[in-house]
Amino acid sequence: MKKIQMVDLKGQFEGIKNAVNASFQEIMEETSFINGPHVHAFQKDLEEYLGVKHVIPCANGTDALQIAMMGLGLKPGDEVITADFTFAATVEVIALLQLTPVLVDVDPETYNIDPDKIRKAITPKTRAIVPVHLFGQVANMDAVIKIAKEHDLYVIEDNAQAIGANYHTREGKTVKAGTMGDVGATSFFPSKNLGCYGDGGAIFTNNDELAHTIRGIVNHGMYERYHHDVVGVNSRLDSLQAAVLKAKLPKLDIYNEARKAAAFKYTVAFTGHEQIVTPYRAGDCDTHVFHQYTLRILDEKRDALAKHLQEKGLPFGIYYPIPLHKQKAYADERYNEADFPVTNRLVQEVISLPMHTELDNEQIDYFTGTIIDFLK
Repeated sequence: MKKIQMVDLKGQFEGIKNAVNASFQEIMEETSFINGPHVHAFQKDLEEYLGVKHVIPCANGTDALQIAMMGLGLKPGDEVITADFTFAATVEVIALLQLTPVLVDVDPETYNIDPDKIRKAITPKTRAIVPVHLFGQVANMDAVIKIAKEHDLYVIEDNAQAIGANYHTREGKTVKAGTMGDVGATSFFPSKNLGCYGDGGAIFTNNDELAHTIRGIVNHGMYERYHHDVVGVNSRLDSLQAAVLKAKLPKLDIYNEARKAAAFKYTVAFTGHEQIVTPYRAGDCDTHVFHQYTLRILDEKRDALAKHLQEKGLPFGIYYPIPLHKQKAYADERYNEADFPVTNRLVQEVISLPMHTELDNEQIDYFTGTIIDFLK
């Protein structure tokens, strides 16, 4: 059996190395490292794939979120509602811009932001909602957008973990995650479903004016060289990373189907086990692309299982071990523990198993067998 890895980027590279190596050679010969032809080509390919008018590449997913908020003109003191159970980058950029983060609990099945909790958190200072499509599953965007329209709020989709996922709206349309709000942001960190070989990110929008503003922000606020029309940052996707992403994008649906197939095998193996809660999928299988395959381990056995897997040299992840409202950087006297029952339970129970495009049946059988044997 091949060694089980949390992410197998080396195996995935075998299928694209000729295209990547050829593009790298071309970039080296052209010395077109910043905003070169490969960046523009990838941008257009991604716009077509997502069915969105504008893709603005940038340096990483955290920048993508920050720039999206800058583009919307959010001001210090404006309140932004987001989920308590997610990676810190989502709330980090809110704090960096001197906005006020408002953390709310998540749905107990999908682990995505709970629309009912959004409603209760809205105040006259609320300006935006940031739903996170956690672990690869699209949040309840029909409900989020409905709330946003009722209260004249912006919707900023954190799509760092769900690129390629579909969402079926109540109107019967099928759209891609990240393209439904006013603006979407994603990360191309190497372990993502669509990942480069360094850092990278992108912002999506169908709003022409917003796209124009964001294009200036990512490049020091310039639309014309040395003319700084808006306050900007230096956040650009380099040509080498764009070349990797351009080679991978045509395979993204294949990659996501491989993840779904691995997830199905995991779930079949664990079905019926009283101490294991397998991932819930809202709607059909298109809505979840399994950036992570995350179990809940009941009866306070998660940590013991984690120790057992570590002793056997098997990889796993605990995403996330501390709620954002308990993090030192984001602690606030406004928060009441009674308002976060789901998140507080999840951080004690979740464990993520290896999930990537190269998993085979032997590896999955071994991993699931190891967990089941331990929990007997």
